[in-house]
Amino acid sequence: MAMPTDIEIVDLGIGFPYTSVDQKMHAYDFFRANLKDAQSQQEMEFPVQYIFKGVPDVAPSDVATAIRFCKTASGATRRALYQLGRAYAANRQMPEAIGAWRRAADKGSSSAMVELGVLYGTGAGVARDEAQARKLFERAAEAGNPRGVTNLAALGGGGGASSDPARARELLTRAAETNAESQFQLGLMMAEGTGGTKDDAAARALFEKAAAQNHPGALERMGAFAQSGRGGPKDSDAAKAYYERAAALGDTDAKAALERLRCPYVIKDKRGNVVTNLCF
Repeated sequence: MAMPTDIEIVDLGIGFPYTSVDQKMHAYDFFRANLKDAQSQQEMEFPVQYIFKGVPDVAPSDVATAIRFCKTASGATRRALYQLGRAYAANRQMPEAIGAWRRAADKGSSSAMVELGVLYGTGAGVARDEAQARKLFERAAEAGNPRGVTNLAALGGGGGASSDPARARELLTRAAETNAESQFQLGLMMAEGTGGTKDDAAARALFEKAAAQNHPGALERMGAFAQSGRGGPKDSDAAKAYYERAAALGDTDAKAALERLRCPYVIKDKRGNVVTNLCF
């Protein structure tokens, strides 16, 4: 979806020849379906381009324009402040980006909370502070931000580990309604019985939903579940297809699984050391 490079602030209440409330509602529904993230969908605010599906993040050639437009709008909305931070970050102006995201977070931007949490969690541009990262992710998660939920769930380690697995699972359950990463993380928790009952069938269903959105990890897990018949039917052809899709997206586990399918027999010496594989 191509967007003009000279767009500033789009107000859906201005410039459209609405003849009824129903027409205006239909226009909102049309634009909302094409927005990139949940916060834009909820707030219906349009500071500069790059908020629509299919439109990439801020291109280097557009950084200066994005900063200029976002500065103009940033006094009015938290969304514009968040976008201003993104524009600064794209231009590698991290102190300015952090400042904009802090102001946006103070106004309630859950997306800005996540960006700040990532910085504190990794120590990028600020002193590393896992406790502060957790607080920011918790605030974002409570506001319903899927990235906040998944970052909070993963903060204590892989596979959905956290300081409160049951709470992380509860938050992921909410976010998994619409978000592929949340579906994947919740699937891992259900597959491992973390934070609640182990449920292979439910885990497989979640992996399948995320895989339909081309989530690499979910595609790999669907391959493994289909290969072994875990949580559903065993299907070696489907397993290979899932692995191939995940591998094409760069998943190393899927690449290893494909290699095992190609070379399934292991030849060992008397000491049990692997000598070679028989490949087909």
